[in-house]
Amino acid sequence: MAYKRRQKVLITGGAGFIGSHLCRHYVEEGCDVVCLDNLYTGTKDNITDLLDHPYFEFVRHDQIKPYWGHFDLILNFACPASPVHYQRNAIYTMKTNVLGTLNMLGLAKRCSARIVQASTSEVYGNPEVHPQPETYVGRVNPIGIRSCYDEGKRAAEALCFDYKRVHKVDVRVIRIFNTYGPNMAANDGRVVSNFITQALQGEPITIYGDGSQTRSLCYVSDLVDGIVRIAAAPMETIDGAYNLGRDEELSMKALAEEILRLTQSPSKLVFEDLPQDDPEMRRPQLDKTRRAFDWSPQVSVEDGLRKTIAYFQSLL
Repeated sequence: MAYKRRQKVLITGGAGFIGSHLCRHYVEEGCDVVCLDNLYTGTKDNITDLLDHPYFEFVRHDQIKPYWGHFDLILNFACPASPVHYQRNAIYTMKTNVLGTLNMLGLAKRCSARIVQASTSEVYGNPEVHPQPETYVGRVNPIGIRSCYDEGKRAAEALCFDYKRVHKVDVRVIRIFNTYGPNMAANDGRVVSNFITQALQGEPITIYGDGSQTRSLCYVSDLVDGIVRIAAAPMETIDGAYNLGRDEELSMKALAEEILRLTQSPSKLVFEDLPQDDPEMRRPQLDKTRRAFDWSPQVSVEDGLRKTIAYFQSLL
């Protein structure tokens, strides 16, 4: 009987929010998983249940330095993803996006591995086209306070498609829209975690601007399902980048009011100035992703918020 080798999977940023869910999925699928993370924003708390698993290995390493190994699949999710964290050290964020991605693409080339690059809806900037299709090239401020992340991710995408064209690397680029759920950091400054922690602690809920700006909120299990489908698809079916998110909009004021309702919090809403280059609206066009992978988000915002609130209650 022929021996069937387990697929070897490298997940950078694997101790982070989304990366930890991916680690868990691929371990449960019977893959040998290496989680690469320098714990800049990730935490071992997100992967505690995996540390003793025979198919799981945690390696503390910064991907802006080369990493060697042999893998079948690389999921490149290492990068600070919230404004609080990526603006804390903007130069390091840019290095992670460019040098880190370059190192992972080089590894994929050497291994003949498939690589999934975690890009972001931020590549669209403050959009003039709504909802945002993958063909929209965006409106990004290249010298603003968000550019280390926005332009860093755009540069990473450019590197991915150059490696695909020049070296025939099997690349998949996914543009992730606002995602929430368990394993988010309580202090990461993202809107869902901010609102929930403030509501649970009875603190004023901080809304930037007048609260009319919109986001599309996708629960993490739906996102992981989409990532896995794209990662598994045959190379010849992949055509450019793909949006992943929930294509229903919610204003920030409406989101805050919903969280107040679900937490039964006495917190009040307070309004502060909108940060520079903060997008006014954000919603993915999902037609391309739906057609290619038969994927759609399944978890309603209310159900997802209830699960996320329960997670933060366990932390606080």
